Amino acid sequence: MNDLFNIQFDYPWVFALLPLGGLFAWLRFRKIKQVGIGWKHPVLPNSQKKYPVGFRQRLRWLPNALRALVFLFIVVALARPRGHIGMTEVNREVVDIQLALDISISMKAKDFSPDRLGVSKRIAAEFIEGRPNDRIGLVIFSGESFTQCPATLDHEVLQILLSKIETGMLVDGTAIGAGLGTAVARLKDSESTSKVVILLTDGVNNSGNIAPATAAEIAKTFGVRVYTIGVGKKGSALSPVAMNPNGSLVFGMAPVEIDENLLKDIAAQTGGKYFRAENEQSLKSIFEEIDTLEKTLIQDKEFYVRPDLFWPVVALAALLLLLEWVVRLLWFKSVTEP
Repeated sequence: MNDLFNIQFDYPWVFALLPLGGLFAWLRFRKIKQVGIGWKHPVLPNSQKKYPVGFRQRLRWLPNALRALVFLFIVVALARPRGHIGMTEVNREVVDIQLALDISISMKAKDFSPDRLGVSKRIAAEFIEGRPNDRIGLVIFSGESFTQCPATLDHEVLQILLSKIETGMLVDGTAIGAGLGTAVARLKDSESTSKVVILLTDGVNNSGNIAPATAAEIAKTFGVRVYTIGVGKKGSALSPVAMNPNGSLVFGMAPVEIDENLLKDIAAQTGGKYFRAENEQSLKSIFEEIDTLEKTLIQDKEFYVRPDLFWPVVALAALLLLLEWVVRLLWFKSVTEP
């Protein structure tokens, strides 16, 4: 009784009152049976003449039945039904993804608005929001690499950590090999058949202790596909060229140098694809294309809580009580009641 129909009751002992309601209903129906079916003339109350049995006379038991149901639901409400907590297994289609994001000083270039890093963060955030079932992590790199967030389904935390990324968090430079190597290391033990790194950079590998070709070979060994994105318009762009003593950046026109051949080789070697983003819209289109990746079915566990049923039961009892009052007033006002 304490878990009837997957509903839990705080005070199951209240159901001991049910026999009283049953006794009351039995006595009422027994009295009706003894009186018999019929009615007295409303003007001549002492008349004992029986009249033909009609629809109302056949249903004279209905008000008492409604009253019994009201009593039943009041007892259920007093037992305080509450939500049932449980756990269920659900199937999810997922891809394990690591975003590897370049945060070198050159990512402050103004060929995107407000700059390359700002746009990359915003579009990456939209990409994460659109894939709620995927385990997504975040690696940042410049002259060295760092795991900002391991692959997780807790995208709220991931979004917070993504929003906090700024240039200058790591030693400056462009260590593409180190960034890719760290991202692959976070995926190598994944059981998913779809393991993906999305590597975004605007420069040429010039630092780090892992060669990009070596990192790509490791990715291929562990079945990790790498999608590479070169960010920056062709030609020249307003970019950081120096730094003032107070730490502020000095901007000037500088050539955009992206090692596209390297990024193409990495993508081709791992079964991925290379993209060039020259503006915000093209970068958004790239993430939309990557969004069509193969997905993997996994089993996950979810907790659920059924709603509190106390007030619905009280409302149902009140509705039945109102119905009983209406039935007695409109249909059975002239019918002799025992």
